[in-house]
Amino acid sequence: MNEFLHVLTDNWDVIGSHFWTTIQIFLIAAVGSLVIGTLLTAMRVSPVPTLRGFGTSYVLLLRNCPLTLVFALLVFAAPKLGLNIDYFPTACVALIAYTSAFVCEALRSGINTVPVGQAEAARALGMTFAQVLGLIVLPQAFRTVVPPMINVFNAMLKNTTVAAGFSVAEAGAIQFYLSERGENQIYVLLWITIGFLILVVPLIALQRTLERRWKVAR
Repeated sequence: MNEFLHVLTDNWDVIGSHFWTTIQIFLIAAVGSLVIGTLLTAMRVSPVPTLRGFGTSYVLLLRNCPLTLVFALLVFAAPKLGLNIDYFPTACVALIAYTSAFVCEALRSGINTVPVGQAEAARALGMTFAQVLGLIVLPQAFRTVVPPMINVFNAMLKNTTVAAGFSVAEAGAIQFYLSERGENQIYVLLWITIGFLILVVPLIALQRTLERRWKVAR
């Protein structure tokens, strides 16, 4: 037991800093993917064919593309196009681009639960598409998709480990660093698992809080 605890205490400089990088990537990517995913959703239900086509194509492409490939394209292909950015922002952009497609689909499923009559009544009152979507449809859609949306962000939290393969010092790279120090790898993996479980708890708490607060409104 002492050896297990010492893996954490003796290597907190690595474990703590790497998990902090994971948290930063997750928070930035969560906000970015929520914004971009909402915009994609608006495109997919837009009356403009060009916007619908772009939104549909984006979602189909990214949902069926491995995240590792998205990272590889940004890390290796982008510099050849003159886009030289550091590994950390590259990881954030890759996760935002990838997760946005899943946020879009989750939110679009929520829009399908909103009665069509509400949108038709709003349009009859003279409201524009943007007003109907922003004031009537999306607020109700967000309430209905709390569980699937939290699942998307939970998956994204675990997907941050892909960044370790592209020179980002986050939680997925802890095992590599501590193996060079000769630490017991089973204990290292257990601490990484515990760390991710601790990070998942706030997401579960947020889901339950939002469901409890919004179930009356539904």
